Amino acid sequence: MSDLDVQIPTAFDPFADANADDSGAGTKEYVHIRIQQRNGRKSLTTVQGLKKEFSYNKILKDLKKEFCCNGTVVQDPELGQVIQLQGDQRKNVSTFLVQAGIVKKDNIKIHGF
Repeated sequence: MSDLDVQIPTAFDPFADANADDSGAGTKEYVHIRIQQRNGRKSLTTVQGLKKEFSYNKILKDLKKEFCCNGTVVQDPELGQVIQLQGDQRKNVSTFLVQAGIVKKDNIKIHGF
């Protein structure tokens, strides 16, 4: 039994590569675009995770004008500021944020249905 080569597992960190890639100044901060069903056909789109440097009210104003819908900025204790829009605006908001140069397409996560 002493002739067998036994390999003792060492500490392996599966996230070491991911942490090494994100160690730069541009860490991956995702912008989450979600939909919430209200009643019937009515729905609510929420945008969360934008950087704090941006003026949420100005972004909301442009989104409301662009998509002809109403909306508001809600202060959440856990999530910070969240933009809420009427209707299913997930695709519209994602293309708007990319075209305006606010967020890269890789950093947007669309949730729902």
